[in-house]
Amino acid sequence: MTSPFIADASITLAWCFLDEATPSTKRLFEQAADLSILVPDFWQLEIANALYVAERKGRIDIARSQDFLELLASLEIQYDAQGLPRAFEYLLPLSRTHGLTAYDATYLDLALRTELPLATLDDPLRKAAKKAGVTLLGK
Repeated sequence: MTSPFIADASITLAWCFLDEATPSTKRLFEQAADLSILVPDFWQLEIANALYVAERKGRIDIARSQDFLELLASLEIQYDAQGLPRAFEYLLPLSRTHGLTAYDATYLDLALRTELPLATLDDPLRKAAKKAGVTLLGK
């Protein structure tokens, strides 16, 4: 399988929380079911944290979280481990240039390195990606 796009946590979580879904996020999920997606290696931590917070706030229950994790496990997800070693020398300056968190800078860096489209609902990341010439998906 090939990696047709990079999915950040905001897109991925829109597949769990129906109130965050858009026609575009639904289409991306359908594509992800047939193809693979590429994510940074910390993506699982972002998803786990968001699910835990949603459970704690009563937005979803543990069963819904588990169902969503099983859904994610059914997808072909490729993990990129090159971001962490680039944190100080490349990602920090990228964060400064675009006003991004280090996490979001990692998604931008991944898109720039692989020349793959970036799927995100995060407005600052979308703005930075557009400025950097990255193809955007989502919204």
